[in-house]
Amino acid sequence: MKYRLQAILFVFVAFMLGCNEYMIVGVLPDIAHEYHDSLSALGLLVTVFALIYAIFTPIITSMASRWKRHHVLLTLMVVFFVGNTWSALATNYVSLLLSRILTATVAGAIISLVLVMASFVAPREKRASLVSWVFAGFSIASVIGIPIGTVISTTFSWHDSFWMITVLTIFVFAGLVWLVPRDTPQFKSTLGKQFALLKDGRVILGVIFIVAICAADYSIYTYIRPLITNEMGFSNAWLNWLLFGMGIFFIIGNKFGGFLADRGGVHRLSGIYIAMTILYLAFGPLLSYKWIAILIVALLCVAFSCYGSSTQLMFLDIAEKDYPQSLDLASSLNSIFANIGISLGSFTASTAVQFIPMHDLGYVGSLYGILATVLVIILSRKYTGMRY
Repeated sequence: MKYRLQAILFVFVAFMLGCNEYMIVGVLPDIAHEYHDSLSALGLLVTVFALIYAIFTPIITSMASRWKRHHVLLTLMVVFFVGNTWSALATNYVSLLLSRILTATVAGAIISLVLVMASFVAPREKRASLVSWVFAGFSIASVIGIPIGTVISTTFSWHDSFWMITVLTIFVFAGLVWLVPRDTPQFKSTLGKQFALLKDGRVILGVIFIVAICAADYSIYTYIRPLITNEMGFSNAWLNWLLFGMGIFFIIGNKFGGFLADRGGVHRLSGIYIAMTILYLAFGPLLSYKWIAILIVALLCVAFSCYGSSTQLMFLDIAEKDYPQSLDLASSLNSIFANIGISLGSFTASTAVQFIPMHDLGYVGSLYGILATVLVIILSRKYTGMRY
């Protein structure tokens, strides 16, 4: 019974973090209206958040090994609460940017610690399933959190969308105080020894692959709202339903990713990303056929979220066998390099729309898709674990 409650709580942590990170995409037009700034300029809020997330996550995660995980996790939750509440109170662009930076410094370390704890509390045969559900928490944020946040933003104010997350954070914090495991094994080590994991060729291929996937994702996701309304021609009344549907397909992708992780992991991913690249190439030419375009977006959502469980378990497997002192760092690699990819993709998108029409962003995504496909094929040859 306690394991089930812990599993639900871990998913809620991911949901909370997903709302905070991704909801900004849905409310960007409302922030632009209040601050009298352009969407392309405010797109840097996504880029900077992801970049700070990627820089600070490995530092904090590695330093955290000196103290008990549950103490560190609760402390980071307090910082997250302060950062998100500051976002809710922000009255100008600089204040909002600084609040997002503060939140980004701890968000990655929080989910990394949760994933380590999840790997210890779950029976080994259920690890892939629990990891996929934790990643699905981010997708559930897309299904429920982002549409609700967008509705709150358009009905009341975007500030109120962040207040919603603040309230959720209080409940999650209480749950962690009650249920977080206090006795997970830890290896104390120097930063240099922990970062030895990043010299492993398999790990290097894996993290660059993640960067490519997430850069492909955010080459269109950064501007998904104007793509749906302005380019595809859907009304605002349809917008939230379509965002909700995208979230459903993200969840399907995460659970399908868990299925693949149990049946070969990274060795089963190449076909997924060949298909993703083809879909990106078709995105621009078919954008005017709005229902076909939405179907393409739905299939892309599945492809985007398939990799998480496989790469997470691969990194943990490599760390457990060869770098036990780097287990916490290994658990954070997905989130670190996903956010480097998000930063790269959103920067690429915000730069590209200054030179090309928005409906051509699919071609940008296809370039990252080709890179991801090549990398996962090479990775499958280098990494011999998890073969079905």
